[in-house]
Amino acid sequence: MIAQTNQEPQSHLPLSPAVFHIIMALVDEERHGYGIMQEVEERTDGEVHLVPGTLYGAIKRLLEKGLIEEADERSDPDLGDERRRYYRLTDLGRRVAEAEAERIARLVQQAMKKQLLPGWSFGGGS
Repeated sequence: MIAQTNQEPQSHLPLSPAVFHIIMALVDEERHGYGIMQEVEERTDGEVHLVPGTLYGAIKRLLEKGLIEEADERSDPDLGDERRRYYRLTDLGRRVAEAEAERIARLVQQAMKKQLLPGWSFGGGS
């Protein structure tokens, strides 16, 4: 069952770290599964390594919830194997990503107020 795009993003929160990393990998471009794994690993300097079971299980759930969709066509079909499935964020997926980033920013701000992150500064309001 595909989720309706008029859902409130907060109904999908909090996201697991793996799901948030997958969604972040799709914010700026569509990618296939291996491309998602590579982008996450590069962006986290190797600290996060998504194994195929975790990745494709999460992709299946994200598709079912309507947060991502399979891309109809790629920007450059010569880039890879035609059998690869490419994924992109839906409008709902982008709103969920924004809501999760805001939720995490508020948590970081609270941790800073409790002096759990000495030396860090946060540009957000009080």
